Amino acid sequence: MKKLINNPESVVEEMLEGMVMAHPTYIRKLENANVIVRKVSPISGKVALVSGGGSGHEPAHAGYVGHGMLNAAVLGPVFTSPAPDPIYEAIKAVNGGAGVLLVVKNYTGDVMNFEMASEMAQMEDIKVASVVVNDDVAVENSLFTAGRRGVAGTVFVHKIAGAKAETGASLEEVKAVAQKVIDNVRSMGIALTPCIVPALGKPNFTLAEDEIEIGIGIHGEPGTHRQTIKPVDELVDNMVGKILTDMTLTGGDEVAVMVNGLASTPLMELYIVNRKVYKMLEEKGIKVYKTFVGEFMTSLEMTGCSVTLLKLDDELKVLLDAQADTPALKVL
Repeated sequence: MKKLINNPESVVEEMLEGMVMAHPTYIRKLENANVIVRKVSPISGKVALVSGGGSGHEPAHAGYVGHGMLNAAVLGPVFTSPAPDPIYEAIKAVNGGAGVLLVVKNYTGDVMNFEMASEMAQMEDIKVASVVVNDDVAVENSLFTAGRRGVAGTVFVHKIAGAKAETGASLEEVKAVAQKVIDNVRSMGIALTPCIVPALGKPNFTLAEDEIEIGIGIHGEPGTHRQTIKPVDELVDNMVGKILTDMTLTGGDEVAVMVNGLASTPLMELYIVNRKVYKMLEEKGIKVYKTFVGEFMTSLEMTGCSVTLLKLDDELKVLLDAQADTPALKVL
């Protein structure tokens, strides 16, 4: 294992220490928990958004703490859900009296622990609501989930629900728009290489030199099948084709596109992926309203990508365009 780390057991704490040093005007860390909150927390009278999960997906989720997105991110060990206690601490730290929305990816540990934290907070008379993101169309169940996995579409939930909260909307209204995004977002990914969890010290799965995994999960969970590498247009045709069969999109509809790198894929290749996505949508008369290409939800050093489509309406377009200022995503 070759990684720029000290002790595998301290990677999350040292990462957070360095992150706060890099972005001191945006964020701070809670003293006794691996929780990143907005520098000024809580914000009185505003619905707060809390998300999180296992580390190793940076910039998700701590990179999205800031104006127009999250109020707090809770970080578990690499690829492992945070426990209920730090989630509870995050809720208390950002609650400004208008309630807290938990944005949870659909992994069994995350769902269970965020729900336990929600119950703890409600016992303290804090209003809490939750949404569960399940945008992955590749597999219905996985090693980590009952139902579809939550992947890069979660970033769109952060962006749009965060923008809604900034308008002064109620907890019920923020939850409703978050659920609207979940209902209209779909993703699928592929992997060219595995990744190495620091505490494990070896790849979490193996692929032959000419082999790729179709429908990979962000923790290395198996997808739908393995095959030999093909020209990227053929791979994208498969991914986007499956997404489109799972969505109701017709000519004239507008979408936001996210081409997400899993950490080790060059931007050159991500833009080639985006080229094919755009051409496929253009052929069907579907309009691309906004495009995001880069690394938004990664998987340590895995090589590969995912494609996410979000069907838009007028409300979602306004919120997608609204100002956001975070370490990892800025819309100014």
